[in-house]
Amino acid sequence: MDVSQLAQTLAIYSIPVLFAITLHEAAHGYVARHFGDLTAYAQGRISLNPARHIDLVGTIIVPIVILAVSRFAGGAGLLFGWAKPVPVNYSALRRPKQNMLWVAAAGPGANLAMSLGWAALYKFTELMPQNYFTDPMQKMAAAGIEVNIMLMLLNLLPILPLDGGRILASVLPGRAAWHYAKLEPLGFPILLLLLFTNLLGVILAPLMRVSYQVIGTIFQL
Repeated sequence: MDVSQLAQTLAIYSIPVLFAITLHEAAHGYVARHFGDLTAYAQGRISLNPARHIDLVGTIIVPIVILAVSRFAGGAGLLFGWAKPVPVNYSALRRPKQNMLWVAAAGPGANLAMSLGWAALYKFTELMPQNYFTDPMQKMAAAGIEVNIMLMLLNLLPILPLDGGRILASVLPGRAAWHYAKLEPLGFPILLLLLFTNLLGVILAPLMRVSYQVIGTIFQL
């Protein structure tokens, strides 16, 4: 892949990546406010404006580097990133343990909704007459499906501090949840180990295939 092709790839992925990462965080804030925690609201983080959630490293630099390296290597890397975490005050929730499940699930839920939205756009490009805009629009829609499915599945892994870990902690009995929460400092090293040994890709690949098949069936893609 030459530099011009890389620039095109970055342009196609930029909007899907930006919204997939930042609206994921915004969703946490919206649901936390619904259950009584106004921390994110007080800090101006209850917003669909991506600029309020962008982290220079996690939202911009890391995804660009992963895209560049994977495309120059001729493959499809495990694209991921992060935004500024939306602050959630656990104790401010009306029913902390139960409500935290929904706060945590809101991020992956937002990615699911966005993947369906991009799939609808992809289907629209198939039905509309071909013109100058349909090809790049279709490529961006495909990128949106890919990015959101990947981030949804990654965040649903039952590893703290990922959303899947928060969800698991919410459904475990009290004492088991307490012991499980103590493992959170190990979460990031475990995630790095899975990433660099390619076990993360091995785990996510079949889940992504199933997700693609489901979306393809729904939209007849």
